Amino acid sequence: MQETNRGHIHPISSLIREANQIFYAMGFTFADGPLLESEWYNFDALNVPKDHPARDMQDTFFIKDEPGCVLRTHTSPVQVRYMESQMKAGMPPPYRIIVPGKVFRNEATDITHEAEFFQIEGLAVGEDISLAHLKGTLAHFLKELFKGASVEIRFRPSFFPFTEPSVEVDMRVVGPHVPEKLRDTWIEMMGAGMVHPSVLKNAGVDPEKYQGFAFGMGLDRLAMLRWGIDDVRLMHSADLRFVNQF
Repeated sequence: MQETNRGHIHPISSLIREANQIFYAMGFTFADGPLLESEWYNFDALNVPKDHPARDMQDTFFIKDEPGCVLRTHTSPVQVRYMESQMKAGMPPPYRIIVPGKVFRNEATDITHEAEFFQIEGLAVGEDISLAHLKGTLAHFLKELFKGASVEIRFRPSFFPFTEPSVEVDMRVVGPHVPEKLRDTWIEMMGAGMVHPSVLKNAGVDPEKYQGFAFGMGLDRLAMLRWGIDDVRLMHSADLRFVNQF
């Protein structure tokens, strides 16, 4: 019998599956949302002001035939959509969701940037959620993802309209199997923080009773670090020589 050649899973698809499994084991539920998003969910509901630079044509793809709509610039709109739908169904927090998906930015393409790429978003809301829970969640995820290595994370103060306080999250991986260019080096991984009370309020959640954390990271960049990929454009090239390596 002639042997049939088997296909290969794209590294992004593989990473999404693995991330979903890790977060599912921590009690997170998968959620998704539309790629064509309203300005309300993409910006306003997330506390992004009208004059914020992210709304400029240089950063956002606005849809000519759909006024008030954009190609979503991040996966964060799903936070609001999910909380809103749960509250309308009479199901208040706690919530824990993970949101992998494609996003779009109107920017030049180079070895580390693409006009379309993948992000993974996380949200946890409850009565006693803190930054300590955020750090523990991310530390466990990265430890599971980079098995066989020692993973450390650190928080640096930052600013995002939809979180307060906001932090940048750095990662350092140590171990004999870690690529030399990553070994023992602090690398910026994602933005995160405590969900801004205005975002909770816009989703119908009482910010006086509930609080939560959120984070978002680029899956393309995570894949580059995980497998030592040098050019992000390879992951969107449809080149089978690249995909077949996985």
